[in-house]
Amino acid sequence: MSDGQILIADDHPLFRQALCLAAARVAPRAALIEAGTLAAAAEAAAGADALRLILLDLKMPGAQGFSGVALLHAERPEVPILIVSSAEGLGVAQEARRFGAVGFVGKDAPLEAIEAAITQALAGEVLPSAPDPELDAVAERVASLTPMQLKVLLGVLGGQLNKQIAYDLAISEATVKAHMTAILRKLDVGNRTQAVLAARALGLGVRH
Repeated sequence: MSDGQILIADDHPLFRQALCLAAARVAPRAALIEAGTLAAAAEAAAGADALRLILLDLKMPGAQGFSGVALLHAERPEVPILIVSSAEGLGVAQEARRFGAVGFVGKDAPLEAIEAAITQALAGEVLPSAPDPELDAVAERVASLTPMQLKVLLGVLGGQLNKQIAYDLAISEATVKAHMTAILRKLDVGNRTQAVLAARALGLGVRH
């Protein structure tokens, strides 16, 4: 009998296989779901009925900066997300936490360390990070956006017009405008430019 599901989202098949091995050793009865793109990961997360953990690479096709964390957290806010990535920088782990991840481990970490992090995440533990009240407050507002609102915001971050965003998301321009109104309200900003600045201050539109 399966003991829940673990989603492994990484675009490199060999490393995805290594993560599957680590997850299987920690939770041998869990069903493993693999995804090679952010879109596939979001679809799998939305459809998994017993999802216990998401292992996510920041550098996924379709992701910008921490957009993958933000999108999957919005899709399944109750499911812990553990970042396993080659992204570097002292602030990466902290920023990943702001967008909903429970922790960060580098791809160059020993397999034992990755397994230990998976064990902690499955146990509901959060790896500590240094607080920044101002940025944490902005991140909390970004985390309140729905998956579709995040997709609209990412379109804005990419410099797209409402017409382009509507086409890409298969929705009407009026719906895009309605989402933008909600985004501005939730982020507590007055216009698109301020929304972009708030998101970029957190690294949401920055590639890692």
